[in-house]
Amino acid sequence: MRETLVLNASFEPLSTVTLNRAVVLVLQDKAVVEQAHPELRMRGAAVDIPAPRVIRLCRYVRVPFRRRAPWSRRGVLVRDRHRCAYCGRRATTVDHVVPRSHGGQDTWLNTVASCAEDNHRKADRTPEQAGMPLLREPFEPTPADAMLLSLGGDEFAALPDWLGMDAA
Repeated sequence: MRETLVLNASFEPLSTVTLNRAVVLVLQDKAVVEQAHPELRMRGAAVDIPAPRVIRLCRYVRVPFRRRAPWSRRGVLVRDRHRCAYCGRRATTVDHVVPRSHGGQDTWLNTVASCAEDNHRKADRTPEQAGMPLLREPFEPTPADAMLLSLGGDEFAALPDWLGMDAA
């Protein structure tokens, strides 16, 4: 199912919604299409509009400030673009830099994407103990970054520069 990014009237990312919900918001004049899917259209008896990829609300919506993006295994894999932090191959699992048995927690800064082979090889050790240096350090994405990253692969790469995110 395709997801559509919803921007506040001030262009800040708010959430993602289903394609159908995005079309309803546009048809109700509650949002405008900022970017559409190329070659994909939504057609009905009296409607023919481009399928929205990014919509912007017409009225500003006040959102409570969220300090941190919630941690999740899926979030770590998306943040690291499904690349193993030890070898760079496709990652399918999450590894704790400081193992849980050593007091390591499920946090953005203590978890990295890992291939199953490297996760097994590192086992119950730190990267230093296992002789497996990290290719890149883990980081904590902002809530807005986490939401944009959740759009994933090609969708994320195709977002416009004015959203303030790099596709790299």
